[in-house]
Amino acid sequence: MAEEKYSKRAFLSSQIDLSKFNASDFEKASDEEKRQQDVMGESSTFFRDGMRKLRRNPLAMASIVVLIILIAIAVIAPHICPYSYQTIITVNGRRDKSATNLGPMEYSQLETQYMEDSGKKLFPHLFGTDSMGRDYFIRVVYGTRVSLMVGIVAAVMVLIIGLIYGSIAGYFGGTVDLIMMRIVDVIYSLPDMLIIILLSVVLQQTLTPLIQGTGLAKLGVNMISMFIVFALLYWVGMARLIRGQILQIKNNEYVLAAKSIGTSNGRILRTHIIPNCLSIIIITTALQIPSAIFTESFLSFIGLGVNIPLTSLGSLANDARGAMQTYPLRLVIPAVVISLIVLAFNLLGDGLRDAFDTKLN
Repeated sequence: MAEEKYSKRAFLSSQIDLSKFNASDFEKASDEEKRQQDVMGESSTFFRDGMRKLRRNPLAMASIVVLIILIAIAVIAPHICPYSYQTIITVNGRRDKSATNLGPMEYSQLETQYMEDSGKKLFPHLFGTDSMGRDYFIRVVYGTRVSLMVGIVAAVMVLIIGLIYGSIAGYFGGTVDLIMMRIVDVIYSLPDMLIIILLSVVLQQTLTPLIQGTGLAKLGVNMISMFIVFALLYWVGMARLIRGQILQIKNNEYVLAAKSIGTSNGRILRTHIIPNCLSIIIITTALQIPSAIFTESFLSFIGLGVNIPLTSLGSLANDARGAMQTYPLRLVIPAVVISLIVLAFNLLGDGLRDAFDTKLN
């Protein structure tokens, strides 16, 4: 057997000539050998390994594609569509009174006459027009912009406040943790919808003269009240999760070693503890966005959202209630967009949880 083995080596070489072997001469690797090879394989970071797992999740990748398409439309469409979300359609500088309640891809009588006389083609009304003669497609685009902005801003606010608060409570523990978490319990018991309504009433007289003439005036007092409520109430879930993670991590050997050499508390949190909470931070932030979008849509639906003429998906659905039987598409379109955004973010959040949560592996 040894002679046969050496005969398969190249002349004057210590390497075996693989061309002299048959497929039957090799044995398949066992499962244990495959696992050992994976362990001995190329090193990878936590983030890179999580992204590789995320790319293998078809639902998460489809959600990313849907969100990219919606964001691209929200950014590009206002530069292509000649209509404004707040301006009634005009033809040759004249207000078009016949351009109300048009169906998708329809033109008004004045627009049709103008195209016949001038030979020019006007930009179509992709989703028709509303009862005031405004292009519905561009209003849906701006409504999507507002809803996405509310979701992202709320998630960032929740992330910053909850991360700082939960880190301090979990790291220092003892009396500090006891007092801080009792405050969290009190805040957690407050009804958020009631607080939004009360803040809207209280801040109506206070904020209106302060934001007059600024960019915040477009959002209105109701929307600012909603952001204040997000900053006051919605971070408690994030703070609890971060605190729980830090309570498990802060007694590990590498944290105790950093303390023993005199590393400051802030550096220990930034360098050793918070990076190990990255999975919880990513997952909770991703799932907070659809929650905030749904809350904003609901509040706009009951009239506590953005101020007229600025619109959101919830306010569009609210405006369409009166003509639901006559023009059902006005309610269906914003409802479908809300569903797509919320579903995509939820599926993406589930995919991030499966990819980055080490406890599930």
